[in-house]
Amino acid sequence: MTTNNVFSKLLDLKEREKKNAQKAYHRSMENFEDVAMNLYTLLKKKEDAEQAYDTSLQGNMTIEEIRRQNRYINTLTKQIAAVQYDVQMARQDMETKQTQLTDAYVEVKKYEKIIEYREEDRKQKLKKTELQTMDDISIRQYLATR
Repeated sequence: MTTNNVFSKLLDLKEREKKNAQKAYHRSMENFEDVAMNLYTLLKKKEDAEQAYDTSLQGNMTIEEIRRQNRYINTLTKQIAAVQYDVQMARQDMETKQTQLTDAYVEVKKYEKIIEYREEDRKQKLKKTELQTMDDISIRQYLATR
């Protein structure tokens, strides 16, 4: 019985670790979503700027406006490259956290199974002892009546 208490305490510990892993995974997932949304916004801005640039070229546009538009597009391109790196890092972090969460789930299941098997074993031993006691009592009663 004490071993089941030990395993129960270990199970509680592993469940806490699993909850912490879940929280960390959700935080990393939210971070990934934020960074990916930032990337999407920048890509959309660049696309809009390029469309405006193309339509402006067909109209009357000064050289200074063309340079300004080009600088803006180049700035967006540099920001996109930096944010793409951030997205890759956030994705990598999220995948790592997901692996840790999966491992935590497996650990919890292991301890649940161990406790379940030990409890079943304890019940079988108790039943065997009860049957043996019943047999002893029956034999004594039979011998006492003879």
